Amino acid sequence: MKILIIEDEIIAAQHLEKTLRQVAPDAEILATLQSIEESVEYFGGEPVPYPDLVLLDIHLADGLSFRIFDKTDIKCPIVFTTAYDQYALDAFRVNSIDYLLKPINANDLKRARTSPVSTSRTRFRAPS
Repeated sequence: MKILIIEDEIIAAQHLEKTLRQVAPDAEILATLQSIEESVEYFGGEPVPYPDLVLLDIHLADGLSFRIFDKTDIKCPIVFTTAYDQYALDAFRVNSIDYLLKPINANDLKRARTSPVSTSRTRFRAPS
């Protein structure tokens, strides 16, 4: 599984990477992006390879990550990773399959990563 991390806090991104290695040693972390601008640029072109799953923080340095969805069309499932519970309803208006509150623990990340929706290749397909 190819995973893209969008997280502006270096320590939080490192924690996600470490936890991913524990629960999914076969997962490939494509990149760690830190801003809305970087994310829009990544998805605005033809990302190669396209992620199977995105771990996305809500509060980024340049604003709320929901703005990414206003500027580009992300076709893969999203797992929101945040310290704020008040954005859960907004999260499920996009391709969100889970909403994890920080600090992220291994069991929650494993459950989100192995969700039937996140492993489906038919519902969420990279753009052709």
